Amino acid sequence: MLVLAIESSCDETSAAVVRHGREVLSNVIASQVDIHARYGGVVPELASRKHVEAISVVIDEALEKARVSLMEIEGIAVTRGPGLVGALLVGLSVAKAMAFARGIPMVGVHHIEGHILSPLLEQEIDFPFLALAVSGGHTHLYRVDGIGRYTVLGRTLDDAAGEAFDKVAKLLGLGYPGGQVIDRLAAEGDPEAILFPRPLLHQKNLDFSFSGIKTAVLNHVRHLKSQVDEATLRNIAAGFQTAVVEVLTRKTLRAAEEHGLSRIVVAGGVACNRGLRQSFQKEGVEKGFEVFFPSPGLCGDNAAMLAVAGNAYLESGCRGTLDLNAVASWPLDQAGLLSGD
Repeated sequence: MLVLAIESSCDETSAAVVRHGREVLSNVIASQVDIHARYGGVVPELASRKHVEAISVVIDEALEKARVSLMEIEGIAVTRGPGLVGALLVGLSVAKAMAFARGIPMVGVHHIEGHILSPLLEQEIDFPFLALAVSGGHTHLYRVDGIGRYTVLGRTLDDAAGEAFDKVAKLLGLGYPGGQVIDRLAAEGDPEAILFPRPLLHQKNLDFSFSGIKTAVLNHVRHLKSQVDEATLRNIAAGFQTAVVEVLTRKTLRAAEEHGLSRIVVAGGVACNRGLRQSFQKEGVEKGFEVFFPSPGLCGDNAAMLAVAGNAYLESGCRGTLDLNAVASWPLDQAGLLSGD
């Protein structure tokens, strides 16, 4: 099928045209980062308004770049949740209106499902595999037995990893979003100069916790007797990132070992982090795992990633009705093929 995908779950408005759920013909993203940066985080009402302003332009550009017309589109995949409800409703409303006007099928897709299947747009990966979804709103481990077949193995008990990056960046005065800035500073710092805790690392469960690392950084900064200089800032960033990366890497590898999975997918916005990529490539390969990351352009929120599951659901006959609603909270293991209900 030739699928138009639409994403508007948070602060990126995106549309993509994808053929057969694998061939990306276009993937247009309009970011709102500059707008929300002054507030230190995403303002939901502003995000919704900006989606309304951008959605039509982004869809038109995606069709133009793909060199196809709306009349050639055979189905629509759209993010149904989880996310900011107001933002989700913009993309969902447009998708339903277009599907109704054209008389073509539409299906709602889980946002995290899109992320963990995004590497399939660039390479074939055999099922089953272990997926680490790591972003500003999610840090979950899933067993993936196929499209629509997901089992939660572990999750964060408090902050998501990406959220911890942003909060630490904010308390260090590095602005928003902070993940890229910390990643850059960490590469220039000494990861052993300041040792931060590794919460739950040695617990038998596969859950995560990052609020304690964030608080440890805050306490360290408060107890400094002088202003934080550049060298200290780099060392704090390096120590913090190393702690987060170690927990993510080791617990993911442990999960793969315990569940007999030889393939690992790491996806989501934090999958762009160079330290995380290097850690998985080193430790994962040493232990005999195949580790897959999406390219940086597919790590953040984008519409193309929705087309992998969307195409599969549409071809299997799943259909979203005109009363399909957005959902702010939606466990992935309760989604799958139900995303078309």
